[in-house]
Amino acid sequence: MRNIRVLAMIEAENVSGSAKAVLEFAKEAARSYSDSPKIDMSIVTFDRGNGDTHLTKAVRVIGTPLDVVAERGRFDPKVVAQLRSVVTKRRADLIWTNSVKSHFLVRMAGLHRSRSWVAFHHGYTYTDVKMQIYNQLDRWSLPSADQVLTSSASFVKELRERNVRPGSICVQHMPIRPFAPVSEEQKADLRQQLGLDDRTRLLLCVGRLSREKGHADLVRAFLEMRKLFGKARLRLVLVGEGPERLQIEELCRSLQLTDSVTLAGQQENIGPYFSIADMFLLPSHTEGCPNVLLEAMAAGIPVVATRVGGISEIVTSGRDAILVEKHDRAGMAAAAVQLLEDHELRHRLISFAREIVARKTPEAYFKSIASIFGQACENGN
Repeated sequence: MRNIRVLAMIEAENVSGSAKAVLEFAKEAARSYSDSPKIDMSIVTFDRGNGDTHLTKAVRVIGTPLDVVAERGRFDPKVVAQLRSVVTKRRADLIWTNSVKSHFLVRMAGLHRSRSWVAFHHGYTYTDVKMQIYNQLDRWSLPSADQVLTSSASFVKELRERNVRPGSICVQHMPIRPFAPVSEEQKADLRQQLGLDDRTRLLLCVGRLSREKGHADLVRAFLEMRKLFGKARLRLVLVGEGPERLQIEELCRSLQLTDSVTLAGQQENIGPYFSIADMFLLPSHTEGCPNVLLEAMAAGIPVVATRVGGISEIVTSGRDAILVEKHDRAGMAAAAVQLLEDHELRHRLISFAREIVARKTPEAYFKSIASIFGQACENGN
């Protein structure tokens, strides 16, 4: 099979979401598989003067060639020339984009005319009016891509409304690589750091603190959980950073939950948090195929999540997780308390969830994406 030189564009500073999936693909590309195209991988990202980030450090650890494009702002015109230079330097056969901005830059620079282009649509964030307008750039960019991948079947309609050819759209769920084992000493240290005694049950939520992730709903639901579950102390830990942090802190103060809700911030290694959690809660208003859902299931933690986006494509409520409607704070509280009290249900959900995780390996993800890359290059030639 032919070698394909792939340049992946990532607009991120942390290794989460789409960035994590690209790095998993890069790790598998370094292994090579006889039944898949050989992928020569490189990555390009952007720097606004912040220097090394969690992402650039992670890329260097795995050894994938990395280029960093300097930019002065969201629409720095000098980025286009730099990007063209990187594409030429890496002799890329195919460009793989993973965000609205990257999609736009490939089309703006005219790179789709000389290279194959696969765009991955991971959904949108709606933090403000500016971002909602920014998202509309996909209407101009994505129709020019050779293939458009998306992490959830629920996004297909959205892409068609942006004039993406139905035949070019392919649904691709995210991969999961189980965390490295966490020692008992690490677990004890983290519990001490969080101020947890042996009787406190830990409820965990991991994700960017932005409005569409539903953290305000979760905090209000947690207040109801404490009322319903009077047998032991509960602690809610939110891992992640984002524009909603101050609002969430204010909500916790107004509900007198500051002693029971911990905002742990961005964590480079979230494995220890999963290892001590009794339950994982995902209150999102919109999702594709959330990595954190797969990570929680891989860690052996029962899940309560909202029935949005690709979540119901991955799990079946009552079999692998408990699903509730978005904004249903009472439903989420009742489901969480049910899991805390019903040990048999917890173990059943965990057992079936492991079967799902076993199918979503980085190897399977790599082979699926590599095949799509091969088809895009063949069609382009």
